[in-house]
Amino acid sequence: MDETLDQVIDLRSDTVTRPGAEMRRAMAAAEVGDDVYGEDPSIRQLEERVAELLGKQSGLFCPSGTMSNLIAIAAQADRGQEVWVDCESHVVHYELAGSAVIAGVQLRAFDAPNAGCPTSAQLLAMQRLADPAHEPEATLLCLEQTHNRRGGSVASVADLAEAADTAHGMGMRVHLDGARLGNAAVALGVQMRELADCADSLSFSLSKGLGCPVGSVWVGSHDARARAHIWRKRLGGGMRQAGILAAAGLWALGHQLPRLGEDHANAKRFAQLAADIPGLEVDPARVATNIVLLQTAAPADEVLARAERAGVLMVAFGPHTVRAVTHLDVSAEQITEAAARLHSALSGA
Repeated sequence: MDETLDQVIDLRSDTVTRPGAEMRRAMAAAEVGDDVYGEDPSIRQLEERVAELLGKQSGLFCPSGTMSNLIAIAAQADRGQEVWVDCESHVVHYELAGSAVIAGVQLRAFDAPNAGCPTSAQLLAMQRLADPAHEPEATLLCLEQTHNRRGGSVASVADLAEAADTAHGMGMRVHLDGARLGNAAVALGVQMRELADCADSLSFSLSKGLGCPVGSVWVGSHDARARAHIWRKRLGGGMRQAGILAAAGLWALGHQLPRLGEDHANAKRFAQLAADIPGLEVDPARVATNIVLLQTAAPADEVLARAERAGVLMVAFGPHTVRAVTHLDVSAEQITEAAARLHSALSGA
């Protein structure tokens, strides 16, 4: 049996992965320059590669997805304008109100259970009265793929297109938080560019399912990149010889994207096993990617404490909701072991 089964099984997030030996070798061998001067060849190569994969003109390497989302908002919405987002979106819950504090915009939330993707009717019903003396101008719609707080769910290409077409028809631009866009593409059996086609700008994470130590890439048009670059500088996101980080991303694009389906299979298996654990409720049929949301009879904090004592780490997503995320550092055998440990911990065995 794998000796790692004696260790803690970390299902808190797909951000807890550590770069392996091959990724580290690629980082050590990276050609670098000063990226603030636009002279880091590895950064330029990564930006071009991600833009190509997503079918856009330009990319901009950023330290984090939170920064790339904030850059997208600030570059496309002026202070005092309005940005529409799903009420369960990452922008609302996990970015510390940066869009309000720094970009100076108002977030207006809708509830879109379809992976956070609103219907055309839903957007049209939110339309303002064009009264500039009293109402803010709505200029940007933010979508998310996969949708984290909605259990890693995925909206179809058609649904994303419908929402984007409606928003564009209302004079709004569209930003897609594509932190786990690779997972969404694998789940739907499409290319990432098909999902990205709906958006004027996107953020694409390298530090989640792809296992890189840091980084996110903003993508969009050449003209929009100029504005995004200004905001990256303003936010302190300019880096110097960051090609060592870009090299990790380039390696991951070639080696980690093709294996994301393994994480999905492990998540499905974990949900199937967890469905039989006393005090937990989960519908395996709703697990689309690598995120599993477990409903708990006991308070989530109590469940997490008992799980941790059993050597399984997860996070709370609500008073009675726990999230588990599969990733490249957790094997199928470890998933079976994690479920067994949970069963023992929660059944009192």
